[in-house]
Amino acid sequence: MDLATIIGIISGIALMTWAIFTGGTLSAFIDIPSAMIVFGGVIAATLINYPLSKLTSLMKIIKIVFTEKPIEAGDVIHTIIGLAETARREGLLALEDAAYQLKDDFMKKGILLIVDGTDPELVKNIMETELAFLEERHSEGQGILETMGTLAPAFGLIGTIIGLINMLKNLDKPELIGPGMAVALITTFYGALIANMFFIPMAGKLKVRSREEILVKEVMIEGILSIQAGENPRIIEEKLKAFLAPDNRKRMGSNKNTESGEDVAWQQTAK
Repeated sequence: MDLATIIGIISGIALMTWAIFTGGTLSAFIDIPSAMIVFGGVIAATLINYPLSKLTSLMKIIKIVFTEKPIEAGDVIHTIIGLAETARREGLLALEDAAYQLKDDFMKKGILLIVDGTDPELVKNIMETELAFLEERHSEGQGILETMGTLAPAFGLIGTIIGLINMLKNLDKPELIGPGMAVALITTFYGALIANMFFIPMAGKLKVRSREEILVKEVMIEGILSIQAGENPRIIEEKLKAFLAPDNRKRMGSNKNTESGEDVAWQQTAK
């Protein structure tokens, strides 16, 4: 689980609830018509904006926000160095068995392509095309949540207008002014809350996840092409380290003092 997401949501709701209780009661912020306007409007508008086939995967997209991605670029580099050392000792054909032990389908596909003797330019084109479509799929999920984050305040404003109209129509009936004002204000609150507490931050988390995964895939592509070119494993390692932040490079260096790169690599592939 992604603790940052869970802690953020729980702490945000808790602090907001505490703030409400210090100045009033929670029941004053519960209004069914307001909720229907905001939540119903967001759902309806999202259905209009996107095909149903895209929305059926929305729960899977949201699940990504709450899960921690275990794969890191440093681990991938260790794996690639281990594969490069094997290829240097025994040739590219020796990588076939190792490829089937890899959990990542993207890396497995690349290794099998070079084992089959595919032209390096074609290998690069195939993998970059797959990466481009992966990025496109990620942007679709982000786009859905960003759209919902944009729609929620808009329907909050619509609810405010509805509440004000009802209030102004009943100025001669003081007992109806209060409920009309409640709808006017609470719908704005609901729209701003779900947009800024949930939809927009979730879209941001998906962007972070997407950048992390794309970085790992780019490391894989560069490493696989380097293995195919027969480059020295030490050169490959230095080349791939360029993708990492300085702190991560130092961490990789400290890990090498306790374990060899090949040992780590085969631990990764054998899992």
